Amino acid sequence: MTATTPPTSIRSRIIWVTMLMAFILYLDRICMGEIVKSLSFNQELALSKEQIGQILGSFFFTYALFQVPAGWASDRFGARPMLTAYIVLWSLLTLATGLVSSFAGLLLVRLLCGAAEAGAYPTSMALVRKWIPLESRARASGMVALGGRIGGTLAPFLTIWLVVSFGNWRTSLWIDGVTGLFIALLFWKVARSSPHDHPKVNPAELALIGQIDAEKPLTTKEFKSALKSFVKSRSLWCNSAAQSLQNLGWGFLVTWLPTYLVEERGVGQVEGGRLLTYVLAFGMLGQVAGGYFCDWTTRRYGLRWGRLIPMSSSMFVCAAAYLCCPFVESTVLLIACCAAVSFCTDLANPAMWSFMGDVGGRATAAAGGWGNMWGNFGASAGALLVPWLLKVGGGDGKILVFFTLAGAFVLAGLIILPMDATKKLLEEDNLILSKTLS
Repeated sequence: MTATTPPTSIRSRIIWVTMLMAFILYLDRICMGEIVKSLSFNQELALSKEQIGQILGSFFFTYALFQVPAGWASDRFGARPMLTAYIVLWSLLTLATGLVSSFAGLLLVRLLCGAAEAGAYPTSMALVRKWIPLESRARASGMVALGGRIGGTLAPFLTIWLVVSFGNWRTSLWIDGVTGLFIALLFWKVARSSPHDHPKVNPAELALIGQIDAEKPLTTKEFKSALKSFVKSRSLWCNSAAQSLQNLGWGFLVTWLPTYLVEERGVGQVEGGRLLTYVLAFGMLGQVAGGYFCDWTTRRYGLRWGRLIPMSSSMFVCAAAYLCCPFVESTVLLIACCAAVSFCTDLANPAMWSFMGDVGGRATAAAGGWGNMWGNFGASAGALLVPWLLKVGGGDGKILVFFTLAGAFVLAGLIILPMDATKKLLEEDNLILSKTLS
């Protein structure tokens, strides 16, 4: 191999197959929200609204709790075997969901499915860190998250279409599960935990990625030290709080916006679903634009401010958009404001993900799981907060809701500012960085 041999492009294949993983992740996550509305499901199981709420909510409980343990497992045993195992597990559980016939059975499989999916995004963060050069990580992170947004946006349509086409809710889950198993096989074939493990990566691509030496896995003893570092890290706490507040604000779009459109704006349910799709579609654009924006600011202003500017500025724009919502009479303008929230929330996400790779080092997946855990608690709190604010606010409840959501984004934009992507969480990584800079 000569000095002029161009680098291979295995890293691009890694990102594409990880996007597929994120697609099926969100498809399997959201499909139950449509299935419980179907006629065949309700005729067969006849569950109460409270039971359906417990089934849908149980997923996010275990999904949040298992973020850190699942992330550490990927740091310890490698992204390739662990993410493949996670995909296989949640796909089998999706298949199993189509086999159970009781409330207890559905509750159990959704709890297990949440635990199985918990490691997906933290492991993806570790893969991006190991496979993508520093100056391109935000774009890669945005593309992976885009796969999830596409899956989430298409899930209602695909699920309804499958249920109607086959006349049974169970078949749609079996098809989703089999598709997931196929993607798991493809991921195993294409991906490797590290560029050093892939037989087709040439030295030029290794040099481009910046992976000169292979990293040792994170041991159990080091994981315990990492947890102490997480608790002591101001940057990580700021990131976790910002994710929680961000998800509290963004969660309104996917939980209460459809209801608000129907009850307050007189929009039909079908039309409301279509308008929500438009809103979420702007999030897809935000993921891509956010990747380019963050990589540009990082090159222009350095690592610390290059990560902070996209995150903080996006939060303030979201706040301004929500402040406009209660005062616009046109439904079109309301949707435009909500689309701005969707776009700017996802504009910040590539920077959020990249930050985890910047500070996490060999504990990136565990650190990513830590931030995701608090972010999901924020989303859960937001779903409970909205009806309480409506009750407390009385006639001005709707204004109180939008002002509270705007306030959450303002706080997120301010809390982000003390974060420093140049300070590693693991002491060993800081020593390596100091030697590199000197």
